Amino acid sequence: MTLPVTMAHEIPGREVAEILGICRGSVVKARFFVRDIFASIRNLLGGEVNEYSELLEESREEAFTRMMKSAQEMGADAVIGFRFSTSAIMEGSSEILAYGTAVKLK
Repeated sequence: MTLPVTMAHEIPGREVAEILGICRGSVVKARFFVRDIFASIRNLLGGEVNEYSELLEESREEAFTRMMKSAQEMGADAVIGFRFSTSAIMEGSSEILAYGTAVKLK
């Protein structure tokens, strides 16, 4: 089941009946030395560091999926106020957090 997700605080044409709470999903990923080698070379040559772009995209997708699972477990019909947040945990690793407000719609 796919829930509507929006960064807005409402779903057009729908009314929020109940706020269930914050739903969230996070993942902590560390850099991998093989990716670091290729990234270092690319950094010297300039341009996009595809290895890290791919790692971050995978991490965002995983955090988003976990947030959606959380919303579904809460019985939500939608997620409003959706956001991503990133924070460094330690050298070479970061947390990607996906969060929003799980709601029931009328």
